[in-house]
Amino acid sequence: MVHSRWRRRTVTVVSALAAAALSIPALSTPTLSAAAATPATGSTGSTGYDEPFRPQFHYSLPSGWIGDPNGLVFDDGKYYLFSFGTWQGATSTDLVHWTDIPVTGPAHDAGSSTFFSGSAVVDTNNTSGFGTRKNPPMVAMYTSVQDGTNIEKQSIAYSTDKGRTWTRYAGNPVLDASSVNFRDPKVFWYAPTQSWRMVITLSDQHKVAVYSSPDLKSWTHLSDFGAAGSTSGVWEMPDLYEMPVDGDARKTKWVLSVSVGSTGVQYFVGDFDGTTFTSDDPSTYTPPAGDALDAFESGSYGDWTTTGTAFGDGPATGALPDQQEVTGFDGTRLVDSFHGGDGSTGTLTSPAFTIDKQHLNFQVGGGNHPRIDGAVPAGTLPAHTVFADFSGDTYGDGWTATGAFANSGPSTEQLPGQLGPKALDTWAPDGDAGQGTISSPQFTIDSTYIDLQIAGGEHPWGQANPTAVNLVIDGAVVATATGTGSPTLTWTSWDVSRYHGQTAQIQVVDQNDGTLGWGHLMVGDILFADAPVQPWDVQTSVNLLVDGQVVRSATGSGSEALDWTSWNLADLQGRQARIQIVDANTGGWGHILADDFRLSDQPALSTNQRAHWIDFGSDFYAFNTWNGTKQNERIGVAWMSNWDYAGQVPTSPWQGAETLPRTMKLATLDGRAQLVQQPVAALSSLRTGPPVKLAGVTASDAAVPLNVAGTTLDLTTRLTAGSAKTFGLDVRTGSGQYTRIGYDAVNGQVFVDRTHSGDVGFSSAFPGVTSAPLALDHGAVTLRILVDRDSVEVYAGDGRVTLTDQVFPDATSGGVRLFATGGTATLQSLNGWHLKSSWR
Repeated sequence: MVHSRWRRRTVTVVSALAAAALSIPALSTPTLSAAAATPATGSTGSTGYDEPFRPQFHYSLPSGWIGDPNGLVFDDGKYYLFSFGTWQGATSTDLVHWTDIPVTGPAHDAGSSTFFSGSAVVDTNNTSGFGTRKNPPMVAMYTSVQDGTNIEKQSIAYSTDKGRTWTRYAGNPVLDASSVNFRDPKVFWYAPTQSWRMVITLSDQHKVAVYSSPDLKSWTHLSDFGAAGSTSGVWEMPDLYEMPVDGDARKTKWVLSVSVGSTGVQYFVGDFDGTTFTSDDPSTYTPPAGDALDAFESGSYGDWTTTGTAFGDGPATGALPDQQEVTGFDGTRLVDSFHGGDGSTGTLTSPAFTIDKQHLNFQVGGGNHPRIDGAVPAGTLPAHTVFADFSGDTYGDGWTATGAFANSGPSTEQLPGQLGPKALDTWAPDGDAGQGTISSPQFTIDSTYIDLQIAGGEHPWGQANPTAVNLVIDGAVVATATGTGSPTLTWTSWDVSRYHGQTAQIQVVDQNDGTLGWGHLMVGDILFADAPVQPWDVQTSVNLLVDGQVVRSATGSGSEALDWTSWNLADLQGRQARIQIVDANTGGWGHILADDFRLSDQPALSTNQRAHWIDFGSDFYAFNTWNGTKQNERIGVAWMSNWDYAGQVPTSPWQGAETLPRTMKLATLDGRAQLVQQPVAALSSLRTGPPVKLAGVTASDAAVPLNVAGTTLDLTTRLTAGSAKTFGLDVRTGSGQYTRIGYDAVNGQVFVDRTHSGDVGFSSAFPGVTSAPLALDHGAVTLRILVDRDSVEVYAGDGRVTLTDQVFPDATSGGVRLFATGGTATLQSLNGWHLKSSWR
């Protein structure tokens, strides 16, 4: 249920930073009527599906927001796909060509104005009584949210006209657990008992609950599964299905999949007896053996030295006073810098040791505040004049406000990084819905820099619905800044030396209603300065020092649960080193946890590294599979976006798309049953023109253009490693843009690098590299790469691992090239096709 993730994600932040002081309450989801947007009949509606970035073979709506794929059923030769947020729908006979259908959604349940995700079934036996045996109903089960309380209840609706018209069940809700984290029901028929089963998430508990029903209206709780695997985000959108292993229908396993916050979709393979799901994964993790440096079980720090007060007189035995429960550490003691609370600071440094093994493994938790090179002590400022600090009852002399902010003033806050007692906050007085401007008086620029603190919504100026601070000269915006989707005030510096002597004005703009989260902005001090403010050292980190210099660093994840981290020290063999644990943070989550340092020949794996992921890309969430397909066939689809920037992607008039549906199989790999995936076979129907065939192309620490180009491609290539450190294909190349899809021979990983893929500036969370572990096959790797106008999907190792990532390059960037870094690599073979649009 993607909308709810914003609400839960915000609640988590506020909890950690004292919600009462922040005045940043949980963000509500959009209110959408059942008939909010009825799509036009026909494949393309009112659009030609040829806008910039419009996907050509991934499903997107003609216009408007698309969310989780819901209501996936196969009936009468058609695959149905709905989005219960707006009750829009589409059908397909091959999962490649889609027809939007007019849908009238059900009336809202009493006291609820919001629909969340769910599923649908064809009630063939009419167990619900909503239809007949001759005309069995479709029955949808979804989460309805109680206004005012956000209690999530499960409701049903039915259709007797193939999903075009839905009628609310008068007996709703059919299940109410009085929880705000109880959502996304997936219903399926369980043949052995001739009854229905449902899996649903207890999101904040990282659990999946199993229920049974004879008629889809009355439900009985059977069991819970979890917490297990990755718990790095709330659990949502569960699915449970049986599959043959290695194609043997007599040998089956059950797969339970669940979406995990912004992390992705994990899955478990195991057994289901109709009541309880049991995972095949071991219940505990044993890290690799190694030489212990310290596990802190003696009760003292021994030869380790401390500064400050944060680490106390010795290791902790668990949670300290006023600290939440601490979990995940080995033994009975650990390092905990919460002595004196988050406001304390200090360091803990080990004696010197010789690096004689390839890996340093340890457990870490606590605050997520990475070390920053060149950071200066917190509070350090250049020579300056304070232009505004918002410490009074008004914004200051000459400041004016419009819209929702016309009669507002500074808010008393306790934001991380805040210097004074108050800040400008566009949350007040109307929450995220409030919109308007807050403008400074005009002033003459006589400094080299304008330094300002900013937090809140990351909605840049120049895009729709900005939350931005602008420097305006002669009516034009000459400098701008936006938030980071965080309550932490960070410094932005504008070099204004070119504008000396000119008259300017600072304008705070909030044109965002918060529908997609963080629709407000916070501004702290504004300085006229001689230099930019350098990043402040607010780290909560574990650092490795060689010759007094930090060569490795790790931080926590904003959790009191410790997890394993491993540093590869292959380049530091024989060197003398020290471990230094640093707490330089006095704000929220301003502490660090650490335990069990050991040198080892093998890396320890974190919980996320040990988890099984359906896709390793940034844009694969809310995965679900179709009900009603033929026996032993399993086909799934996901939402192709990420809540870190879903509301900011540069597309119009639509926003978001679904992944290409993929077929799922279980195969025995490395001694266990694992998912193997391929694009649906019908994709080949879009291939046009003669195939491109290449072989025997070598690159030596360079990029070599290939005789293939296009913005919609289906490429299968086999690449031989040679001596290169990384190698692969760059796609959508041109004008300095490229998306790099390759293999990292040093770390044994397939990766997608979109840092140069085109438009990456709409969100700081967008550019980056995603990767997946995969061993070479006889010194080579096979990649199937699907290139659409706004995405790449990579199936590596014959579908053993997949990566899905959005990209937004120029329309003229359509080249393909072979690359190799640090040595040579060879393109052994490439077969490629251009793909025509599925909409024409």
